[in-house]
Amino acid sequence: MFNAMGAYIRAVEGLNRVVGRFTMYLIFAMLAVLLYSSISKTFFQPSIWTLESAQFLMVAYFLLGGAYSMQLDAHVRMDLIYSRFSLRSRALIDVLTAGFLLFYLVMLLYGGFSSTQYALEYKETSYSSWSPQMAPIKVVMTVGILLMMLQAIANFFRDLGLILGREFP
Repeated sequence: MFNAMGAYIRAVEGLNRVVGRFTMYLIFAMLAVLLYSSISKTFFQPSIWTLESAQFLMVAYFLLGGAYSMQLDAHVRMDLIYSRFSLRSRALIDVLTAGFLLFYLVMLLYGGFSSTQYALEYKETSYSSWSPQMAPIKVVMTVGILLMMLQAIANFFRDLGLILGREFP
C-alpha cells in the first residue's frame, strides 16, 4: 500500500512541478499583453482583445499554478496556532480537514466539467465586443481544478504516511 501511495505522490508531484514551472512564465505573457495594451492606447488605436486576454492569462496563471503552490505548501494559511504544533500533529489536522478540501474540489470539478461541456456544446462566447470562445479558458479551469484535486490527494497520502510513521521522499 505504501509503495502505491509513494508512486502516486511522485507521479502527481512530478506532473504538477512541470505544469507549475511552465505556468510561472505566463506572468510574462500577461505583462506583454498589458504593455501592448498601454502602448496601443497611447499611440495607436486601442485594441479590444487585450484586457480579456490578460484576464484569461491570469486565470490560467492562478488555476494551473494552484497545484504547484499546494505542493510547495505556499498557500496562505492562518499559522497563529497551527505552526506551534508538532509536524505529526499538523499532519493529523491536515488529514482531518482534507475531506472538506476534497469535497470542495470535487464540487468545483463537477461545475467545471459542466461549464466546459456547455461552452463546447453551444459554442459559448464572451459578452464583450471581442467575443472570444469561452471553451479554451474553461478547459484550462477544469484542468487546473483537477490538478489541485490530485495534489490534495497526494498531500493527504503524505500526511497519512507521516502519521503512520512512514515518510515519503
